[in-house]
Amino acid sequence: MIFRTTTPSRTRPALRRVRTTTALRPLHHRLAAVEEIPFRASDGVRLGLTRVDSGERDRPAVLLLHGHTASADMFLLPETRNLVDVLLDDGYEPWLLDWRGSCRLPYNETGQKYTYDDVALYDIPEAVAHIRGRIGDRPLFVVAHCIGSLTLSLSMAAGLVPGLAGVVSQGVFLTPKLAGRTSLRMSVAGELLKTRIDHIPVDFRKVGLWSKYTPLFALASRKASCPDPTCQILHNSAWGTGASLFVHAHLSEATHNRLAELLGPAPLWILPHLRRIELARSVVRWHDTDHRYRALPPNALDAAARIDTPVLLLAGSENGLWLNSQKLCHEVLAHRQPQLDVEYTEIPGYGHLDTFLGRGAALDVFGHILDFLGKRR
Repeated sequence: MIFRTTTPSRTRPALRRVRTTTALRPLHHRLAAVEEIPFRASDGVRLGLTRVDSGERDRPAVLLLHGHTASADMFLLPETRNLVDVLLDDGYEPWLLDWRGSCRLPYNETGQKYTYDDVALYDIPEAVAHIRGRIGDRPLFVVAHCIGSLTLSLSMAAGLVPGLAGVVSQGVFLTPKLAGRTSLRMSVAGELLKTRIDHIPVDFRKVGLWSKYTPLFALASRKASCPDPTCQILHNSAWGTGASLFVHAHLSEATHNRLAELLGPAPLWILPHLRRIELARSVVRWHDTDHRYRALPPNALDAAARIDTPVLLLAGSENGLWLNSQKLCHEVLAHRQPQLDVEYTEIPGYGHLDTFLGRGAALDVFGHILDFLGKRR
């Protein structure tokens, strides 16, 4: 399957060289008023922070957090009605953080390695602090996807982002749950491949046929219904884990053709922390002896009583990566922390990424987000 080509109408973007500098790749959007803010975390890592200027200064702000290997681009798709469009039309001021796992930054392929502790301790709290310095007393909401939501839960349990007006968590929050085969493949692949490669790419054109990555693409192509290698390794394999990141039919042709731009390489050196989290069925701290991370709780679920904001747990009924993690989280919190304001909403027929990237997401998904925000603005 990996040697088949797509039809001529599905033109793919031009190849990009691997970036070794911290310069942000430009956002792909159709908006006129976008402010790119120079932003570094206090540990020196260059991040990306973007404000979408609505022209009004009294709007509630909404911070959008992408998943690992994605970027702020996932909320700005110019080919469809995206979440930023919907928020602007409903009277909000969108802010977008490209944290250190963004494919707009080079850190997944080159540069300093990190764990999710760094995102929870530095990236998210410091972005929130910066935004609050700009918006004053206006309400601040957060809409977070996948690992962006998982790391946000650790920041919240640590008390590092108090006083948020509301949080929408998509895909996974405090109780990560992977399929057994996904967890097994993640463990085996991490051990077998760690001496050979440090990341799994998604763009077959960048690595070529005669590369050490070819067997991974070949494995991902087994029983695949789509001939595109990037789609295969994401939809059919989720970087070799055997999971699925979206319902294929929900993507427009334009979005499908941009998958290699919207999702980047997955670093293998993050797997030990991810495995520890999944085995604990909770968001746990990686650094146990480094005093710099003592502000983070060893186990976020055990410290969930510190969460002081309403939370909407959102998930597609066909999530092929995190399964029913959000439903599990709602049940666990209702039992262990009944005083928390936590809701659960399931989107019928949707998977994981298509809750934001799907061509029908504005009709099927975003209304749930707006309803939740609107009750608390």
